[in-house]
Amino acid sequence: MPERAEALRRAAAARHDGATVRAEAALEALQRQARPVNFGQVAKAAGVSRCWLYHQPELRQKIERLRGEPPQKRRPSQGTQRASADSLRQQLHAYRDELARLRAENTALKEQLARQLGAARAASVTRIS
Repeated sequence: MPERAEALRRAAAARHDGATVRAEAALEALQRQARPVNFGQVAKAAGVSRCWLYHQPELRQKIERLRGEPPQKRRPSQGTQRASADSLRQQLHAYRDELARLRAENTALKEQLARQLGAARAASVTRIS
């Protein structure tokens, strides 16, 4: 019996640790995405209850501190650039070529399937006779 109680204690501790890790990750993700931080959002993102969050002193303090701050707007990194019109045109042509190739392949596969179904139908009719 004592082994079972100890196993249950370990399982509960592991569940608690997992919930704590998920809540911390949810907090970081909300901040990174410049979304509002509150108990409901963190609970939803972490898959835990709001009640559980209120009973975790460290998490509660972090959420209350971040809840008062406005979400930080994400600044685009300096390495990002807008695509030029020529670049977009090239992408459009590439997509159109790919679409034409896929349509031709689709037509060929439909014809191949029709031939095979016709042959199977003919074989079944000749076997019955």
